[in-house]
Parts: sequence; structure tokens; C-alpha cells
Amino acid sequence: MPSIGDKLLTPKEVAALFRVDPKTVVRWGNAGHLPAIRTPSGKLLRFRLSDVEAALQAVA
Repeated sequence: MPSIGDKLLTPKEVAALFRVDPKTVVRWGNAGHLPAIRTPSGKLLRFRLSDVEAALQAVA
């Protein structure tokens, strides 16, 4: 369960952790493969650090 103070990561930061292109991370977020949060403008995605860590452990 995400905590209130959980750090939010950009697609570029997540891409560096997974060693993929940031566009791939955006596609994962849009497809629901990686839980994502849209910024108030609705244009940008952010990812909770706890969700990213869980996904990394699942593929390791």
C-alpha cells in the first residue's frame, strides 16, 4: 500500500531503473501495467516509488 509521503518519479527516472526508454514507461502507465498518477494538468504521468520497487522485484 502506498504511503502518503511516497516519492513520485518521472518516466525518465523509472526508465533508468528498468533500463528502457521513457516512452516505454509511459506506455506501461497508460496500459495499466505500472500504476501511474496523472498530474493535475492531465498531461504528465508520475509513478510512486513503492509501485516501481514492487514491479522491479516482480521481474527480478
